[in-house]
Amino acid sequence: MGRRELRENIFKLLFVSEFNTPEEMPEQISLYFEQLGELSQKDQMYMEEKYKKVRNVLDEIDSLINEAAKGWKTSRMGKVDLTILRLAVYEMNYDPDVPVKVAINEAIEIGKRFGQDESAAFINGILGNIAKEKE
Repeated sequence: MGRRELRENIFKLLFVSEFNTPEEMPEQISLYFEQLGELSQKDQMYMEEKYKKVRNVLDEIDSLINEAAKGWKTSRMGKVDLTILRLAVYEMNYDPDVPVKVAINEAIEIGKRFGQDESAAFINGILGNIAKEKE
């Protein structure tokens, strides 16, 4: 499985977690992996670990998003855009294997695929602000 496909699956797991309790998520993750069909142990472990790492620093990620999103708060954002932002901010700030530009570009692409018409521009604006602060 390629990096983009792995990233999209992590996005989907994070999205599912918005609608389930933490207690329900182990079963939801298991069901999600079952429906993927043939999946290497390595890919499954990578997705599960990255999902957990993002969830572990969610408060910090949301704080960064709230600071960067002028006139918006995470509580008002659509779940798809917010989930994409969370994954990208995690990659930008906590995953040294992912260059900032790659995290932003991948988030925009996921926004185009799963979000609304204006999602890509919205995501790009917020992540651009976070990237400027990071420099």
